[in-house]
Amino acid sequence: MFAVIQTGGKQYRVSEGTVLRIEKLPADAGATVEFSDVLLVGQGDSVKLGKPYLAGAKVTATVQSHGRSPKVRIVKFRRRKHYLRQGTHRQNYTEVKVTGISG
Repeated sequence: MFAVIQTGGKQYRVSEGTVLRIEKLPADAGATVEFSDVLLVGQGDSVKLGKPYLAGAKVTATVQSHGRSPKVRIVKFRRRKHYLRQGTHRQNYTEVKVTGISG
């Protein structure tokens, strides 16, 4: 069984046991979270599609850890204009493990 969920402005295809990194959630490590924005649930040949979300469907997951992704460099440059701006960014994330799909 698999599902497509939406969280943090992105969509993820998940199945039971999947570990994924999503946008940071306000939950402690070891806590259980529920995703109710389920777009699609499928098992074998049968697929249920929502408009836009499936009513009554949910995906449960356990928060494993929080962290920060590797540093990304940002450079803005205009040649011959004496313009150079440099910066960096590290995105926070939450690592979750999917424990159940219903719907």
